[in-house]
Amino acid sequence: MEFLSDYGLFLAKAVTFVLAVFAILALIASFAMRNRKHDKGHLEVTRINEKYEQTRDMLRDAMLDEEALKAQEKAEKKKLKAEKAEKKKAAKLAAKDADKVSKDDSSNQKSESEEKPDHKKRVFVLDFYGDIKASECDLMREEITAVLSQATDKDEVVVKVESGGGMVHSYGLAASQLARITQKNIPLTVCVDKVAASGGYMMACVANKIVAAPFAILGSIGVVASLPNFHKLLKKNDIDYEMFTAGEYKRTVTMFGENTEKGRAKFVEDLEDTHVLFKEFVSENRPQVDIEKVATGEIWFGRRAKDVNLIDEIITSDEYLLSQIETADIFQVEYVYKKSIQEKLGFAAQGAVDRLLMTWWERLHFNRWF
Repeated sequence: MEFLSDYGLFLAKAVTFVLAVFAILALIASFAMRNRKHDKGHLEVTRINEKYEQTRDMLRDAMLDEEALKAQEKAEKKKLKAEKAEKKKAAKLAAKDADKVSKDDSSNQKSESEEKPDHKKRVFVLDFYGDIKASECDLMREEITAVLSQATDKDEVVVKVESGGGMVHSYGLAASQLARITQKNIPLTVCVDKVAASGGYMMACVANKIVAAPFAILGSIGVVASLPNFHKLLKKNDIDYEMFTAGEYKRTVTMFGENTEKGRAKFVEDLEDTHVLFKEFVSENRPQVDIEKVATGEIWFGRRAKDVNLIDEIITSDEYLLSQIETADIFQVEYVYKKSIQEKLGFAAQGAVDRLLMTWWERLHFNRWF
């Protein structure tokens, strides 16, 4: 028993030390963020078609013998030459048509859009990995702003969302950023490979189309809040806690004071109102959903989510994008900025704490494993 007592004391000290280090690093990151210069970020764009072609060619080169490889390369050069010739011919015809139109009477002129060749579809891909505070919302804002400067209603924006939810106001803003895309009549598709629950689903439901992997977690349309109360412990040790407010409901419940039934009732009332707003938001964006059936806080795996219209199609993000690789130009858009050492350490600590909290939250609520 003495060994267990010593071990428990050692473990408590170790945990306290680790949490203290994380807290210090988080403070450093917070300070660095406040003092960070603007305009450090930049946009990185990768053409996924080229990446896919390079991967395909590498595998092909490893599989084919020298003779077959030469024949393949010769055929590809011939095809490329034919495509260039076709484009050149089309450009000449377009130039002739434009010259002819310029000589015609203005009433018979064709519109500029009719003279241009068909617009090849472009797909812009964004990634969103959500923590409790939806911290990547700031980066996504920059990415969406850039995409909206180029995209048309003939293009498509694909956002890969992975989030178990978090703060209401943070995810409300993230969903509003995605709504900027649909407000411009640009098709928006959200892909969910692992999880889009609670605030994550609030983001996803804004899309024109939601696709998910067979066992992705979706739903959790509900609101939760919890906090410890140390009033009895303080009272036992003759420690007074005083809080001064102006306004009857400026503070309804507290961690250190004695909570009243009236305060608890008001707190629950606020939670219920937030839940009503959440349900209204989902209903407005996905009217095909029976909101009273799905807004119970439950989660659904991909296949079951389709049965209740939380999603539109069962497919992974990789498969969805590869299905368009031959017909569209696909661009990965990412806004990044150079982090200082302090920021990297602080963000690592903050991320570790967030992941720890989310892991235990998922264990409590998503207690299903294979």
